[in-house]
Amino acid sequence: MKIGVLGAGMMTEALAAGWVRAGHDVLIGGRTPGKATALAKRIGARAGTLREAAEFGDAVLVAVRREGLADTITATGGALAGKPVIDCGNAVDVTDFSQVTYQDGTSMAEEIARLAPGAHVVKAFNQAHASVWAMTPPAFDGRPLAVPFAGADEAKPAARTLISDLGAAPLDAGDLRQTRNLEAMAIVVIRLLSSGHDPRSVFAFTTSVPAPPPPADR
Repeated sequence: MKIGVLGAGMMTEALAAGWVRAGHDVLIGGRTPGKATALAKRIGARAGTLREAAEFGDAVLVAVRREGLADTITATGGALAGKPVIDCGNAVDVTDFSQVTYQDGTSMAEEIARLAPGAHVVKAFNQAHASVWAMTPPAFDGRPLAVPFAGADEAKPAARTLISDLGAAPLDAGDLRQTRNLEAMAIVVIRLLSSGHDPRSVFAFTTSVPAPPPPADR
């Protein structure tokens, strides 16, 4: 699969590196081109502009802070329409660990869907720190990490593939409205991490069912 990534931070490095190892073709676009280029070189991916990453991907990961979300989506020039878009972010005010919502109390994932008409948005990977996604695989006591995801049905096959190819187990949590709950759940994780808890021990969802093997063909 061709994967475009918007953002060049810790989550991009952890997730995209795992997808490169799984055989996917990854192109990273960032608002700071030099940072995106350096990251792509470290993990064996390509680098380009935000619009190039959006146009490139069969699926696109949005991995940016909420403060830069609108500018990032605008920079894609409408290229997200019709594509699975995976949102791994959380809208949280870390000064008091309150949830930040958008129009009518909507989530960050729903805001992406509003800013990118026609995109098929799913939220995933937002329940754990980047260091967990850097594990190969993310497993605890021999059991794969279960990754809750929610959003548009059209994007769920891509989300399942990208979760499974990291060695984790997909856990369907419902439609796009449930992304509000996933973001609220993540605030508990973020607060615990801020209190000094081990990122690898916080909200470690696991499953006794092995993660499905990656598909033979991409």
